[in-house]
Amino acid sequence: MIIVHHLNNSRSQRILWLLEELGLAYEIKKYQRDPKTMLAPPELRAVHPLGKSPVISDGDTVVAESGAIVEYLIERHGVGAEGSALAPAPGTPERLLYTYFLHYAEGSMMPPLLLKLVFDRVANGPAPFFVRPIARGIAGKVLGTFVQPQIDRHLGYLEAELGKRTWFAGSQFSAADIQMSFPLEAAAARGGLDGRYPNLVAFLERIHARPAYRQALERGGKYDFVK
Repeated sequence: MIIVHHLNNSRSQRILWLLEELGLAYEIKKYQRDPKTMLAPPELRAVHPLGKSPVISDGDTVVAESGAIVEYLIERHGVGAEGSALAPAPGTPERLLYTYFLHYAEGSMMPPLLLKLVFDRVANGPAPFFVRPIARGIAGKVLGTFVQPQIDRHLGYLEAELGKRTWFAGSQFSAADIQMSFPLEAAAARGGLDGRYPNLVAFLERIHARPAYRQALERGGKYDFVK
């Protein structure tokens, strides 16, 4: 039995969705973030030394990192519940796009979104009154001159990509779309993804309407990126 070590409001929601798309049986072991630090609880370190989510256990095999988990599950169980592959055939242009976006999601898109989260907290978090203006000034400068322009560049790029095809790897839904869901939901929540990017908004609407996505939400619990 596959066990998903599921941290609330985290990337592990994608793994639940993938498992639902694959039609696989799985169990969920839930963990809650510390309400003050928003970090994962120390119990996760008993599963993987870094103590982060997502992590899955499949018998004696433990796999961490979203992309690695996606590749592991696709390699072992890569046919969806309706019989359609969730990864394009090797050697095709679609497979290259699939591989690219599978890694782009965390390697390129998430870093500026994480910086946005950090500097928003610096700007708006508690601080002594004599430090607060300085912290807000520095955070605002970094956000305005570096972080948000980077996010905007990514959003413009992705908007253009989805102007060429329905899904990130081509005309068929794939696990690359599952992997891309988290950064785009994060961007919609705090990164400026709005009506200026109709193709990305339509993508989010399509994935939110998928039965497997909805079932994963029901099993995983509240997910704050979903409005």
